[in-house]
Amino acid sequence: MGTKPTIAISHLGCEKNRIDTEHMLGLLVQAGYQVDGNEELADYVIVNTCSFIEAARKESVRTLVELAEANKKIVITGCMAQHFQEQLLEELPEAVAVVGTGDYHKIVDVVERAEAGERVHLVSAEPTYIADETTPRYRTTTEGVAYLRVAEGCDYRCAFCIIPHLRGNQRSRSIESIVTEAHQLAAEGVQEIILISQITTNYGLDLYGEPKLAELLHALGAVDVPWIRMHYAYPTGLTSGVIQAIQSTPNVLPYLDLPLQHSHPEVLRSMNRPWQGQVNDRIIDRIKTAIPGAVLRTTFIVGFPGETDAHFAHLQEFVERHEFDHVGVFTFSPEEGTPAYSLPNQLPQTVMDARRDALMTAQQPISLKRNQAEVGKVVPVLIEQENPETGELIGRSARFSPDVDGLVYVQGEAKLGSLVQVAIDRADPYDLYGHVLAEGMV
Repeated sequence: MGTKPTIAISHLGCEKNRIDTEHMLGLLVQAGYQVDGNEELADYVIVNTCSFIEAARKESVRTLVELAEANKKIVITGCMAQHFQEQLLEELPEAVAVVGTGDYHKIVDVVERAEAGERVHLVSAEPTYIADETTPRYRTTTEGVAYLRVAEGCDYRCAFCIIPHLRGNQRSRSIESIVTEAHQLAAEGVQEIILISQITTNYGLDLYGEPKLAELLHALGAVDVPWIRMHYAYPTGLTSGVIQAIQSTPNVLPYLDLPLQHSHPEVLRSMNRPWQGQVNDRIIDRIKTAIPGAVLRTTFIVGFPGETDAHFAHLQEFVERHEFDHVGVFTFSPEEGTPAYSLPNQLPQTVMDARRDALMTAQQPISLKRNQAEVGKVVPVLIEQENPETGELIGRSARFSPDVDGLVYVQGEAKLGSLVQVAIDRADPYDLYGHVLAEGMV
């Protein structure tokens, strides 16, 4: 039989894609494959691609072309494989396999078939798979943090978004399955679990006939992990039950990631999110009243087709009024296969860039003010990195989610992957700076 080939995985894309990468790694390791971080030494490279917007596809293609030039056997997985299976097989003769988003759990079989000389083409047209707590997983995040997928796919059809086409309709895991995996992660020493799906507030709708996020949060309260953070909470799904669960479950952080996309009802209607236009102001005010310490993060799209100066002024005013802790701004990317691709009144990139810059400029002083409010406080910080040159520690407080928000730069001694009490000394618009409090002063 000979020795098994070595395999590397090149990961691109979001944290939902990252979980797929971690399951593929886990399955390959379980099957006895040597998994190497170094692509140069590997026989096969699995490229887990992203296809969300044009820029992400360009990065995926660049990675694929570089590996092809290095004569690697390439297995293409992820959203781009789902999206462009035929073109990829045609244009990349080096690709030995193309595997869809609903088929990554068959990765061991795919590699075996490729080894036997077959060119594998495994893409379910309608992805229905979701991994559970029994699926092997090899985590690739820093030791203190883990993502936990509560559902896959999405039932919404926002005009700008290709995701339902690439990931299928929503399918939720059971509360028991999620809680079991959370206990496993806690036993591995994880300090922070981040709940993800395409739309976490709709969790359970497909399985139980109604959203069950409140019940899930209550159940996770029994898990011995200090921080549980939610991503992608649609404001309409933040019912009084969910708000109450956040308030009454000590390890659920009052951190709300609200992908609002816009504030103006006309733009929201053309985005096919009409249900949201009526509720933005009211819901945000309600959340702030119900959870006074809530940290609010949101993302907006500027330059959606037909967005006028007046629409944009409405959005800018909305951002200045609500004073979110963290704001991400993206310029509209026309995606083939989505309704927004063929809408009239597409805006030039220069206008979109100017609007993005104006919105970010408006947010700067707000972010600074929010960060400066932390100065003088003592807060728990999850230590994630150490600068080997200076010994300075880098971590995050509960206000910051990995990769999207700021960092806390910490002077003093602490173990990687541990939560320590840090006195915050100063702030800038993005990050905080502080020092570890001596033991016993907590």
